Amino acid sequence: MAPLTWTANFHTRGVNGCGEDYVVAKAPQQVPPPPHPEDVAAWVDSQRAVHGGPTGLQITVQGRGSAAVVLDALHVRVVNRAAPAADRGIVYSLSDGCGAGIVPRYFSVNLDAHQPLARSVPGDNGSGTKIPAVNFPYRVSLQEPEVLVVSTLNESCTCDWYLELAWSSQGRTGTVRIDDHGRPFRSTSTKGLTGYRYDRVYYSPGRWVPIPAVNMEGKGGDG
Repeated sequence: MAPLTWTANFHTRGVNGCGEDYVVAKAPQQVPPPPHPEDVAAWVDSQRAVHGGPTGLQITVQGRGSAAVVLDALHVRVVNRAAPAADRGIVYSLSDGCGAGIVPRYFSVNLDAHQPLARSVPGDNGSGTKIPAVNFPYRVSLQEPEVLVVSTLNESCTCDWYLELAWSSQGRTGTVRIDDHGRPFRSTSTKGLTGYRYDRVYYSPGRWVPIPAVNMEGKGGDG
């Protein structure tokens, strides 16, 4: 048994505390309003939604006991890479503004690369103060967890992927697979797709309205 535990949240509010984008193969009138943050996973399952464009994965790692566990590296494994289907759907933005976040370790992964790597990148403490990039190794224990936020960039593929976290402790070494409840994570490009956001300001109680094409061009990521 590995001397650590982990949890992964693939349906976060994004790396900067903003809502994320999902691709759904339904017309706007068939898609329910954006859910509360705690209900995003259920909304995604019910709509058969796929993460679109840049996505955030939050991982919490904690030791099982008082002995220190060193986190040595984070590896990206792409198990399937395909050209995005032309009829894969419409982009629905769950963003309702950006808010303050916690102070995790930030990583960026370019899924378009032939061999994607998890690169340590600067973060933000939620009040505008920049946190410098700090690469592996890290140390965790039962009393001292770490939070890793992995942001993926994707412009050209529908990719299934997972992560492997390498660890060492008390003369032992190993890896743990981090995935979506036994399945790979899935992300798809939003390049060339139309997009909608939910407007509660001009419409009551709210409705999906088109995102201007010029704004959609900035959603693809540039890693």
